[in-house]
Amino acid sequence: MKRALGVVAALALLGGVVYALIPDDKGPEVVTVTGLIGSEKRDFFDNPDVKAELRKRGLEVRADSTGSWTMSEQAKSTKGLDFAFPASAAPAREIQRNWELQDSPLVPFYSPLVIVTHESTALVLKQNQLADVDAKGVWTFRMDRYVEGLRSGLKWKDLQGAAAHPELAGALYVSTTDPESSSSGAMYLALLAYIANGSQVVSDDAGVGAVRDVLAASNRLQGMQKISSDEPFRDFFAGVGNMVFAYESQAAALPLQGRSTGDMVVMYPDTTVQSDHTLVARTDNGRKLADLLENDAVLRALEARFGLRPQADQEAFWSLVKDKKPSFAHDLRNAGFKQATLPSLDNLLKLTNAAKGSPK
Repeated sequence: MKRALGVVAALALLGGVVYALIPDDKGPEVVTVTGLIGSEKRDFFDNPDVKAELRKRGLEVRADSTGSWTMSEQAKSTKGLDFAFPASAAPAREIQRNWELQDSPLVPFYSPLVIVTHESTALVLKQNQLADVDAKGVWTFRMDRYVEGLRSGLKWKDLQGAAAHPELAGALYVSTTDPESSSSGAMYLALLAYIANGSQVVSDDAGVGAVRDVLAASNRLQGMQKISSDEPFRDFFAGVGNMVFAYESQAAALPLQGRSTGDMVVMYPDTTVQSDHTLVARTDNGRKLADLLENDAVLRALEARFGLRPQADQEAFWSLVKDKKPSFAHDLRNAGFKQATLPSLDNLLKLTNAAKGSPK
């Protein structure tokens, strides 16, 4: 009897040991991190794989999407936020100032701004020296000639070959978001101003005055503008707009996720601007999110899958898109694309007012 009890006790003890050796697969305690994001990142944060990896690291992200330029006011008035994640550095600096933060915000990934158009339109632009394409199929858009066209009132009917395409009618212009609410629209104005100012950053009121007519013409031609970048991009596939200013990530995400791109062509302005997606962390949980987005290998791979270029892994994007259509640029600097210098926030606001026809 004693021996039988001993065996039972030994088995119970062994069972306890075995139980102790079974790993706890529940993972870390999951905390909710709340914030604001640019609308261009909505699909990324809604993705089940992204959510699963963040949960595995102990975070669940709940974020409202809004235009990057309206984010500062929303961040100021919304209590309990852990982070704000606009699409560029200028609104991030404003948010950082409002939150009275001293540490430098992180830029986990970036995306250059491009112009999406249809192949037929790109070929007409090429025929008229407004665009070019290299042997690898990467398209370039000539910003200097475009600015000249804005100044002279260039119309599609003035271009050779355009008459064969009835959709190419009226003035030639690039569609953008509203620069008062959206980062991509504001960066478009900054790029136009840089080119129109002789490839120099607009740094004073005299510079604003020198480019006012070009900015006002560009804005006037567009009529009502959308407040977030996903809207004009969706409109493009619905047949609205011949040339649309967009994030490279929006265009790249389509083939990377097996979605149709139709006859879309991606054109890189020969002088462009880069959208540095900048995360301003207000709390430790916000800082943890920023760190994961920059350093977690699984998340970096997912960022690339959504067409974003991770800062810590420059090849992640290219390894996925190099065999996709439309064609994308490998490395913008080595490919010869120039980067425009962005103006200060104060001067960028003055450029926006100039585009809108305000005297100040």
